[in-house]
Amino acid sequence: MLLFVVTLASVVGGYFWWRHYQSTPSYAIALIIDSAQRNDMASFEKQIDDEAIARNMISDVSQKAATRYGIALSGTLQKQINAMVPTLLPRLKDTIHQEVAKEIKEFASKSGPKPFIFVAVAVPTLVNITAQGDKATAIAQLPNRKIELGLERSADLWKVTAFKDDVLLQRVVDSVMKDLPPIGGVDSSLLKSLQKPKKK
Repeated sequence: MLLFVVTLASVVGGYFWWRHYQSTPSYAIALIIDSAQRNDMASFEKQIDDEAIARNMISDVSQKAATRYGIALSGTLQKQINAMVPTLLPRLKDTIHQEVAKEIKEFASKSGPKPFIFVAVAVPTLVNITAQGDKATAIAQLPNRKIELGLERSADLWKVTAFKDDVLLQRVVDSVMKDLPPIGGVDSSLLKSLQKPKKK
């Protein structure tokens, strides 16, 4: 009887723990890693809000793109960049989706394919997650860099709404630069004036 009671308590306790775990950002990260390992893009996309990620990345993309102009950057050009980058949102969304999927697959491949229950239990040891209310931050430390994910809760589902990674940012900026004024042709008059020797 005692063994039966202990077993029943363990099963009930495990059930309620699992139900609670399914409502946490850790569970969402586990689903993302598992779907990436299985190349299940339909499940992967349910956990990713591409439009929110693109919106949250626009400011960083604009700043990074502006720095590439160096001394050729003027106030007018800065305004042009700030105005053009948001108009590229539809294309940015597609680019970011592909790059985020690539990054997650790369991270998931580090541990090799495992059953979902093992992935779910291992997430807290692989990713540092802090949650406050309906928002959470997950940081994954890679050998040469770190990836930071921002998550938001909608009902019982957590979705990734922000993705910070220097490698991803560089790739997105490379894509955006094709639609911005060429660096060599910007403010040529300014560059010429800077190159002129000063009169004694």
